[in-house]
Amino acid sequence: FEKSLKINLSVLGDNLSDIASMYSRMGIVYHQDNKQSIQLAMTSNLRLLYHKALASQEINDDQQALSYYTQALEQVQSFHETTQDIDQLLYRVFINICDIYIRQYDIALANTYIAKTLQIVHKLQEQDKMAECLDRRGNIKRLQGDYEGALQNYNRSAEIKLKIDLKEGLDISNSYSNVGHIYNDQGRYDDAVSMFEKSLKIKLSELGDNHPDVATTYSNIGHVYDNQGKYDDGLCMFDKSLKIQLSVLSDNHPDIASTYSKMGFLYYHQSKHDDALSMYEKSLKIDLPMLGDNHLKIAATYCNIGLVYDNQGKYDEAVSMYKKSLKISLFVLGDSHPHIATTYNNMGLVYYNQGKYDDSISMHEKSLKIKLSVLGDNHPDIAATYNNMGLVYGAQGRYDDAVSMHEKSLKIKLLLLDANHPNIATAYINIGTIYDSQGKYNDAISMYEKSLKINLVVLGDNHLNIAATYNNMGFVYNAQGKYDDAISMYEKSLKIDFSVLGDNHPSIATTYSNMGRVYKHQGKYDDAISMFEKSLKIDLSVLGDNHPDIATTYSDIGFIYSHQGKYHDATIFYERAANILVDAHSQNHPSLVNIYDNIAICYDKQNRHNEAKAMRQRSNDIRCSLQQADTINQTSTNTIDQTRDKQIQSQQISNSDYNSSDNDNHSHMQQSHDQALKQKQYFNAYLQALQQGSCNNKIIRAMYAGAEFVGKSSIMRVFTKQQLVDHQHPTQIADQSEKMVYLKVYKIKDRTTYNLRQIWDNNVHQIVRSEYQNQIISQQISKGHQKLANQQLPINHPHSSAVKQPATVNQPDKNFTLTSPLSTAISPVDNNLFIQQCRRFFQHYYPSWINQSTDDSQYAKIWDFGGHSIYHVTHQPFLSGNSIYFLVFNINQNIHDKVLTRNNKSLNTTYLQSMQEWLTSIIGGNTNYDKITATIDGDQAEYSLPIVILVASHGDYMKSKQQGIERFIEFERQLRTTMPCYNSNIYSSRIIFDCNPQDNRDVILAEREQCSLRLHEIIKSFVQSLPFMCNPIPIRWYIMATILHTPIDSSESEAVSSFINRIRDSRVHKIMTIQQIQSLATDFGLYESDD
Repeated sequence: FEKSLKINLSVLGDNLSDIASMYSRMGIVYHQDNKQSIQLAMTSNLRLLYHKALASQEINDDQQALSYYTQALEQVQSFHETTQDIDQLLYRVFINICDIYIRQYDIALANTYIAKTLQIVHKLQEQDKMAECLDRRGNIKRLQGDYEGALQNYNRSAEIKLKIDLKEGLDISNSYSNVGHIYNDQGRYDDAVSMFEKSLKIKLSELGDNHPDVATTYSNIGHVYDNQGKYDDGLCMFDKSLKIQLSVLSDNHPDIASTYSKMGFLYYHQSKHDDALSMYEKSLKIDLPMLGDNHLKIAATYCNIGLVYDNQGKYDEAVSMYKKSLKISLFVLGDSHPHIATTYNNMGLVYYNQGKYDDSISMHEKSLKIKLSVLGDNHPDIAATYNNMGLVYGAQGRYDDAVSMHEKSLKIKLLLLDANHPNIATAYINIGTIYDSQGKYNDAISMYEKSLKINLVVLGDNHLNIAATYNNMGFVYNAQGKYDDAISMYEKSLKIDFSVLGDNHPSIATTYSNMGRVYKHQGKYDDAISMFEKSLKIDLSVLGDNHPDIATTYSDIGFIYSHQGKYHDATIFYERAANILVDAHSQNHPSLVNIYDNIAICYDKQNRHNEAKAMRQRSNDIRCSLQQADTINQTSTNTIDQTRDKQIQSQQISNSDYNSSDNDNHSHMQQSHDQALKQKQYFNAYLQALQQGSCNNKIIRAMYAGAEFVGKSSIMRVFTKQQLVDHQHPTQIADQSEKMVYLKVYKIKDRTTYNLRQIWDNNVHQIVRSEYQNQIISQQISKGHQKLANQQLPINHPHSSAVKQPATVNQPDKNFTLTSPLSTAISPVDNNLFIQQCRRFFQHYYPSWINQSTDDSQYAKIWDFGGHSIYHVTHQPFLSGNSIYFLVFNINQNIHDKVLTRNNKSLNTTYLQSMQEWLTSIIGGNTNYDKITATIDGDQAEYSLPIVILVASHGDYMKSKQQGIERFIEFERQLRTTMPCYNSNIYSSRIIFDCNPQDNRDVILAEREQCSLRLHEIIKSFVQSLPFMCNPIPIRWYIMATILHTPIDSSESEAVSSFINRIRDSRVHKIMTIQQIQSLATDFGLYESDD
């Protein structure tokens, strides 16, 4: 332009239009050149901001990175239009912001920025960038727990990369890594290692063997090995990773800190607590100067340190770490972030370990609320929280709630994971643990076997999860008395633990302790002590001398010494256990109750009665404090105090009673030689029966249920051949006679009523008679006295406490069940005293056994439940699948009518609703789903347990039998239609009782008897098919029932010996605690087990 202008000016002059046009064109050029210079300057500044953001992002300073990215985006907005270079830069900014929000668990913003990234990708039309977007979408879905969705995105990304010839490049290597992470999440560990090794091969080829990305892949493989329990292999991978990082990165690089953290987690899994803490401290030393005190990575490390302290039993330190983590996370993320939920979860586990169950549930509920709001209903983290709440409910004895939580957890896991995932196996283990606690041992074993089947396929036969399952199965076999099977399981567990963990790990100590308890139950005290000492040696070296597990072992050893008569040594170990629990938990921890009781027994044995009294006072003070914490009112507290005084008195009364036993024995020795010999033979048989005697169950409960004022009591009176009462009073749970429940017992064979205690006495006799017939008379004559002296029947059986651990495969349950005292050895002094007690019971029973024939009859205890809604809460403890129920309704009322009271007032509930409520209570709360086949009137049919027989009252209001039958059928139809799931439990008797007490005509009396006989035949048909009528009942249960049973009739109390009456007067109350029952059973040699 300048050359052209010079010529034109010299030839044409300076005033032509062409000259003006030339100037205009030159002006446009100058303008464009200036604009381009400005844009180049802005682009240069934009790239500078981008690189600053990238540097901050690489050191995990997400807040600073976001600040730089935001400034860059603000500059781009000032551009009138973007070039391809700017779009490329925008793509990188958007995808990097997406990565930050993925790391921060902010799924909504991550999705927002991946959507913006995709808009740029569609504009650029570059396939490699589409693959990167799919990778990010996979990352988001992985974060949401949608592993299959993530896998689809990763695979689509890999397909694109392969199409554009990236087969051997780093991009496809990253795809292999992404798929490896998903396989690791899904528990497909071998597949995960395979993917990471493919990725590693490419990176080694492209980058050499000393690159940070190679180090990252080694770290990923190490993480999988950690999950597999291959700790040595995992540590080898982490060492390789660390060696590369230390050689090519600065000593304070964030990647090195991350590797230290991963190594700390592996050491945590090995229970190498000091090594774990050392790694976390190294990580903190790097991260704190670079990131400051308020960074999420710092919060995560504090959280991991809290896990170690929790595992060490340093609960206060653990909570302190979690609170430091929580403070940072709340500051950075606000109060509704999954990281906050994780910390609440971990604090809940510490409170669980401390026995602070309400605090634990509170933390888990906070965690659950956040997770549900952010992650939705079906996320693995939701499943984990349900699982943890199930653990707490199980520890509280709220077994139905526990099973419900574990089933919710399992449902989510089955939805998200493969059916053979290790987390599914863990869910089965936790459900099995609840069944174990409930005494449902077969169900527990079934769950453990399901877990074992999965883990053997996925993890192989040498994994710690397998060892833990064997341990749990051993625990059940021990509780069942299958001691050889229990030892076999524990030995299998030990073999795996030794190979994986070495010989000095807490899991080894746990198994030694569990084996010690089996030997203890077998009375092999030397073997038990040996096991406990091995356990103690490991725990002291690994956990320190103040861990709750140490207290459990001290308590076990104290128990053994107590049973060996070494009461001084026993006291020392019990006191050590108590001191640890006070330090670790509090002065009012529930576990201290049993320990203090045991110390009191040892003091009594050493004639240190004042100290024993003080120790019982401490125990009772804890009981009271625990009850006050449960908001029990002052009246209940007073009752407890009175009971405590009676307990102390009763022990003194019992001791004075025993001192007179020599005179009683002398009087028996004056009888004829033949009678004395027979009595001695029976007595020996009685002692043998105490140890192992039992007979089949003979009694079933037959319970009348239904709405109030429908005639339950009247039908019961007719059925038991009692006279009807005009204006029958409503059934009351406790009236002025202090009867807790009305019941009658009748023989199913012929409907004759019986005295309940007479039936129990007959059962005791039958057991002893069976033992008597099995003995050889000649051996009894020559060795009778020697046999008596060698009976292994201790007087006391102090129950040890146990500190529960989480019921997961990584932390086997260290609880134990107490065995029968009859299989353990005692000192001669205790033996003599116990024999005197046995003689007392024997002398009560023996006179009624002479010339008594064996009775194989079956009986029914008939109960009349109060129908008033105020009493419904009292019914649940007595509802059982091992019963037959009569659901009574008023045939004269419409099923949709409101229930009428005796005062002719209508309730808000209809008769149908009342019957539905009863069915739900009876059947819905039952966990036994057994079926039976019964034949009634020649018709064979299958029924579900429990059986509910429909019976009607007020037949006197029907104009004809046909009308009554039609109304009965309509009642039945309506009930079955509204509750079809219970159809197999219901039997329609079509029996309609006329219960008008003023109508006693012969024809009416005959009809009532016909109805009773019909109902009786139905009951008999069902009883003959019920499996639990064959369950064995130990003799000790019958004797304990005799002691505890309050006489119903005055005539019954006359038949009871003064000895049992004295026991009842001093030791038995209307309401008794479990501890009081156990103490009573222990003192009279009848204690069997906690269950």
